[in-house]
Amino acid sequence: MGTVFSFDIRDAGSGARRDAVQGALRRAVDRLHRIDELFSPYREDSQISRLDRGELALDACDPEVDRVLRACAEAARETGGWFSDRPAGRLDPCGYVKGWSVEEASRLLREAGSVRHSISGGGDVQTVGGPAPEQPWRIGIAHPLQPGILTAVVAGQDIAVATSGTAERGAHILDPHTGRPATALASLTVVGAGITRADVWATAGFAMGPDCLTRIEAVDGLDALAVLPDGSRRWTSGFPAYAAPALPTPDPADWRSALPALSAPGRPTP
Repeated sequence: MGTVFSFDIRDAGSGARRDAVQGALRRAVDRLHRIDELFSPYREDSQISRLDRGELALDACDPEVDRVLRACAEAARETGGWFSDRPAGRLDPCGYVKGWSVEEASRLLREAGSVRHSISGGGDVQTVGGPAPEQPWRIGIAHPLQPGILTAVVAGQDIAVATSGTAERGAHILDPHTGRPATALASLTVVGAGITRADVWATAGFAMGPDCLTRIEAVDGLDALAVLPDGSRRWTSGFPAYAAPALPTPDPADWRSALPALSAPGRPTP
């Protein structure tokens, strides 16, 4: 999928429990490689690339290909067509697959008994429990315009955080209606319980532009933080609950200025 995955497991323990969690970690890595083999548009021999070129029929693909494409179609309906598995005319379901693959890896760890872990796939993070009892995970959100600086820190247990933006790959997210790069936002971070859905809305919302906050506000279980090209920040009404520390008080003329005010996050801390 053209990205890097990392695991932070805090409850492997020892003995049989450790063996179970380590075995699940190996299976999770194998699972990620298999997903990459099936779905990566960066691989000429992946089933999704061969399907796109017409070299392989859908009914000859692994059954997971059909399930993922059906899920992408549902994501397109839910987002009013702003999510697409063909954003530039080429079959590319990575906007769904990346988050889904993180959830798949987390599922295998949970089945082995892990209740405290965090998995990151290309900046999409799924957490389970906390790093320690009654402690939240702290997830830094890179500032899209200032390298090495965080624009916010999200904190919580059992949360998922997905960010789409220009910080690492430039203007690579396309407006599915025009096929041109979406440029009305510099980044969009979506927070929810599951990374698959958060990632779908981060991708779709980035393509929408600033109006996406109104749409996400109406989606149960999701909140968002947007950074505009001028560096200003806007957020949904529920986002302050995740910010630790939080954001500066909005200018009275800014959009959603009536939302709860927050303090500045500052730089990353150890």
